[in-house]
This record gives sequence, structure tokens and C-alpha cells, in this order.
Amino acid sequence: MRQPGGEPPGSARLELVDGVVLLRPEDTVVQAMLRGWEAQQIGGRGLRPSSVRDRLGVVRRFLTYTNEFPWCWTPAYLDEWMVELVSHSGRAKSTIRNYQDAVRSFCNFLIQPEYRWVAECEARFGTHPAQICFEWNTLAHLADYEGKADRRPMTRGELQRFFDHADAQVELAVRRRRKGALAAYRDATLFKVMYAYGLRVREATRLDVTDWYRNPKAPELGRYGNLEVRWGKASRGSPPRRRTVHTVMPWIVEVLDDYLTNVLPRYGFPEHPALWLTERGSRVLPRSIEQRFVDYRIALKLDSALVPHCLRHSHVTHQIEDGVDPKFVQEQVGHRYASTTAIYTGVSGDFMNTMMRNALDKAFQPDRAELR
Repeated sequence: MRQPGGEPPGSARLELVDGVVLLRPEDTVVQAMLRGWEAQQIGGRGLRPSSVRDRLGVVRRFLTYTNEFPWCWTPAYLDEWMVELVSHSGRAKSTIRNYQDAVRSFCNFLIQPEYRWVAECEARFGTHPAQICFEWNTLAHLADYEGKADRRPMTRGELQRFFDHADAQVELAVRRRRKGALAAYRDATLFKVMYAYGLRVREATRLDVTDWYRNPKAPELGRYGNLEVRWGKASRGSPPRRRTVHTVMPWIVEVLDDYLTNVLPRYGFPEHPALWLTERGSRVLPRSIEQRFVDYRIALKLDSALVPHCLRHSHVTHQIEDGVDPKFVQEQVGHRYASTTAIYTGVSGDFMNTMMRNALDKAFQPDRAELR
């Protein structure tokens, strides 16, 4: 939103008073730039204050490292800082990239004509700020997942054992007339939904009953043709990203319909929009689901590296193994980069052997023999 007089939030004319002689002009201008950038990010771009504070902290650290003013920065300063961070502090690639993005964003703000910082610096110091972050001196963002290397999908056998165990806990609680039967049924269904739609834990726990709707191309799925995920993983400082996920595992329809018909009404909160409720009528929290997953994993003596997010990995892997187009899978799970979908994929040895056999069969076809 522009301020009175047509100036956008963060402009030099709003942060510095015309005609006033500054006692320490360099330091005063730098602080005005930082205030202006903060105003531009919060007021102009609508970023979260916590994210803006983090980015400001990065730029202040860079200022301290260079001991130079922004209008004197060059790409060499960034190169030296990156070497320092990587060699001495061992920062993760994602952290390094966030630092670079903060500096790049600050420089972009300073050089945009509408904010008038270039003209201000030219008038006061005879030089001006410039962009110092380029493709050739920053890390390329090829993947939006850079988690632990031992994170893997569950095998189909592990997945079946896990789901069978979850179902068995419901039957056990009902037979023994224990209080936790509803919660066990709820969580067993939630785990299956996470796998069937490739959801993150937070995405799953934020689902509402109305997030499913009909797909005219798949009338046999009834009201469960598509799922609208409204709380997808957000980029840094941005709101959650929405995406539509198509139902590709038809067995989940019966599971969902049974839960909505026979289980959810038993909680006694018919007006609550949430799909997963506690007995007190609040939404289930991710940590509750994570703990339930760990309890089942321990009971089954499964690999300790497995976590709820592995259900999402399993969805991707099993879809690829079943011959689904990788581009479609990428869109389904909301990956911005194809390389991320590849990271999630851990196809089985049987699948790899089948692919090899297919390739060999094509290579040894009679009409190809002449090419050898």
C-alpha cells in the first residue's frame, strides 16, 4: 500500500527527512535502509514479522562481516562470507541458501527505482548499491527437501504390517472396552489418508470434512474424487500453498466413508469442521500423530529411521513403481522441483529389475539387431 504522496512503504523519502544534515550520514542511511526494508516486507509484501526479523538478522550479520556499507558491497564479499560459513561453521546447504536469499532480497529492494535508495546514495556518497547475488555465486535451489539422508519410504510389506497393526489396536480397544477406541480408529484412518494422498503430517491434521469434493471425470469415487489441501508447505515468509490432489487409490474411498459415517459423529461435535477431532472437540495436533506412529513402529520393531513423513515418501515411490507419470506425482504432492520428487523416490529392487528387463527386451528386439 502506498503512503500519502505516492511513496511505497520503505522508500528513502519516508525513512529520511529531506534537507536535514546528518551527523553520521553513512550509519544513519544504513539504519534507514534496514527500517525501510522491514516496512517493505511487512507492509508491502505481507510477510510474517518473525520471518522478516530473521532476514534482518542475516543482513546485519553480513554488514558486520564486511565492515562495509551496502553501497560498497561487491560479489567478492559474499564469496568470502560463504567460504567462512561453510568451512568454519559447517552450515547446512538450506541455511546457506536462506542467507543468500536474504542478502539478495535486500539488494533487490535497494536497487528498485521506486524506493529511491540509488538516487539517495548517489546524492550523498557519489555511488550506489548493486545486486551482488547471481546464479554463478549462489547455491541453486534444485530441491525443496534437504532432510536426513536416512529418511526413506516404507516398503509395501512394512506399510501393510503398520496398517494391520493400527487396525488391530482398534479391535483390541473395542474388545477390552477401553476408552481409546475412537482415537485409535481415527489415527488408523489418518495414517491411511496420509499415504493415499501423499500428505505431510501438518497438512493431514488441518483437513476439514468439506475438503473432499466430486470429480466429474471419476463419478465412481462419489464425493471423494478430489482433495483440496489448504495448508500445504509454505515458502519462507509466505502463506500456505494450496493444491488439489486427485484420488488415485480407490480403496481409500471406503475407508473415508466408513470413518465419516460411523466414527466422526461419535465425537459429538457435529458443527466442528475438522476431520480429525479429540474427545474434547479440538483438532488433533501433529505431535499426537507423531507419537502414535512411534508407538506403533516400536511395537512392530520397525526401522527407527521411519517417521510419519515416510508415508508421504511411500506414496511417491509406490506411484512411480506402479507406472504413474512422475510429472503427475510431482503435482499431486506439491513439489516445485522434479528433483525433489526424485529424492523422495526409493524404488524397490524388483521394480529396478523389471525396468532393466524391459530395457533389455527392447534392445534385443529383432528390428534393433541391425543397429548393433
